[in-house]
Amino acid sequence: MNLLITGANGFIGKALVHRLLTAPQPQPSRLTLLDIQVGQYADPRVVPITGNISDPHVLEQAFAEPVDVVLHLASIPGGMAEREYELGYRVNVDATAALLHRAGAQGDTPVFVFASAIAALGMPLPDRVDDATPLRPSMSYGAQKQIGEILLQDLSRRRLIDGRAVRLPGIVMRPPARTGQLSAFMSDVIRETAAGRTYTCPVSAQATLWLMSVERVVDNLLHAARMPVPDDVRAWTLPALHVSISQLIAAVGHHCGHDTASLVRFQPDPALEQAFGAYPPLSTPAAEALGFRHDGDAVALVQRALAAELENS
Repeated sequence: MNLLITGANGFIGKALVHRLLTAPQPQPSRLTLLDIQVGQYADPRVVPITGNISDPHVLEQAFAEPVDVVLHLASIPGGMAEREYELGYRVNVDATAALLHRAGAQGDTPVFVFASAIAALGMPLPDRVDDATPLRPSMSYGAQKQIGEILLQDLSRRRLIDGRAVRLPGIVMRPPARTGQLSAFMSDVIRETAAGRTYTCPVSAQATLWLMSVERVVDNLLHAARMPVPDDVRAWTLPALHVSISQLIAAVGHHCGHDTASLVRFQPDPALEQAFGAYPPLSTPAAEALGFRHDGDAVALVQRALAAELENS
């Protein structure tokens, strides 16, 4: 089986590649990794392709051998997509459309897993979000992800691809390097308090989040690639933990065994909290019925997040 991963050198991409190369079974016979830069892998199954997915020549290289599964992770993140609209549109819409059509042109209906985002739901959200909540993106990034979902649904209807889109929540822990993710504070608060360092939090203690560890994200992406799917629905909001910042800080303290609450000073940014810290309770029965899962509780989330960062450091 040949798997193509776009954004393979990113935060999620690296974790996904590590899992695919080290998990006992099943393992791909060929792993095509596409990104602006690709890490060094000694494994002979890895085929690195360096370049931009918006380049047609790069796409031709990626599909030089028939691809069985596409895992499309590459994107311009939310904050950067909002500031640099043309760049975000070129990568998140144009390049995604080109990738979808190139996969469909194979003629053998490859599986296509699209990493969408909860940004497609928009803000403000209703008092409770469930499977019937409409998509009303309030940022360009969310609109671009919704466009990708629509194209995936349409090409699946036409039997050109076997598409599956999963709306990812906030993911921890992202690396400390700044990549344009406005939601980076979700990872920073765990990292800094776990290390016993003081932290100035840009949202209030009462701010509420939807969170998932990167290890659970990998679980869900691989599950999406393997599961049978209904024809009528091809996109799902994933189950996620609904936690407040104060609960998250307490979970770090419980896991690490030291006082974390005293390390945090709050300096809320109202606009940031409205966009990333006002998530209501979440109900995702459709995704759960298909086998998608969250981390279970905040302590388990923190434990997985810290373990993954240590392993990848």
